[in-house]
Amino acid sequence: MYPIGDMNIIGKNMEVQPCVATIGSFDGVHQGHRFVIQQVVFQARKRGLDAVVVTFPNHPLQVLRDDFRPQLLTLAEEKVKLMQQTDIEKIAIMDFTRDLAQMSAREFMQHILKEQLQVKVLVMGHDNHFGHGKTAFEDYVRYGHELGMEVLSVPPMPHGDGCPISSTAIRGALLSGDVACANAMLGYRYALQGLVVEGFQNGKRLGFPTANLQVDPSKLVPKNGAYLVRTCGFPTCADARQGLCRGERYGMLNIGTRPTLHNGSQRSIEVHLFDFDGDLYGTRLCIELLHHLRNEREFRSLEELQCQLANDEQVCHQLLTLHAYD
Repeated sequence: MYPIGDMNIIGKNMEVQPCVATIGSFDGVHQGHRFVIQQVVFQARKRGLDAVVVTFPNHPLQVLRDDFRPQLLTLAEEKVKLMQQTDIEKIAIMDFTRDLAQMSAREFMQHILKEQLQVKVLVMGHDNHFGHGKTAFEDYVRYGHELGMEVLSVPPMPHGDGCPISSTAIRGALLSGDVACANAMLGYRYALQGLVVEGFQNGKRLGFPTANLQVDPSKLVPKNGAYLVRTCGFPTCADARQGLCRGERYGMLNIGTRPTLHNGSQRSIEVHLFDFDGDLYGTRLCIELLHHLRNEREFRSLEELQCQLANDEQVCHQLLTLHAYD
């Protein structure tokens, strides 16, 4: 075995068996990724082999650049859960290390894919690259031929506007507040989750109490502003201290620095849940972004802010009446 670090294999059968595999960061596990995974499953079933995804819990640039601060669409746990919703049979999770970063494409294909994972067919997305240095698709094919491994390419999956779906495009959509576009490319609704911590208590004084969400710093937080959201499993009042999640609720989320309240430059993520009055401190809350309501701005008075929040809630209820957010 080639000593490159730990590998954790998740799946129904943990034993390593001959397989069809694909490799990548798969940040977001978006529709383009799922299209590649579908091809892996198709090729595996046609050949009677296992279908495997090889991925990393950390972003490769975190290892290669000390100053890199990732803006991930999915944290490691989220990524695994989304992959488990596909027909893939096994997920091989490898820590991306400096030793791994120094491996050439051929070394990785031989020592990791062939010797450790018994890959017979490697399926690659149109923009997929791995291995130290520049490697063209023809090189992967040639290395595969030398190692007895077939290498196949999957064309890009276009979005509705004809542009390829990519993690970069989704990040751009979220950072511009275009939740609808991001969700369409993802194939599911973008979610934020974290621990409910104590905030400034300003929302409660305004008549709109909020849960202040502490999100992992590696997770991408969309553009500042107000959003219609829905909980992904909701801790009821009686269960809040135990962190038990049941049911779902709608609400409105504010992302920003609260300029009207002059609370400084610290960014906060605060959600007001409709028709709810309870203690959520210390629980973990997950919220899906459904619709971008407006950008953040400074109001002339607290009364004007209060009126805007009431209007935001009214718009949310109108949207919920018009749309079925299944």
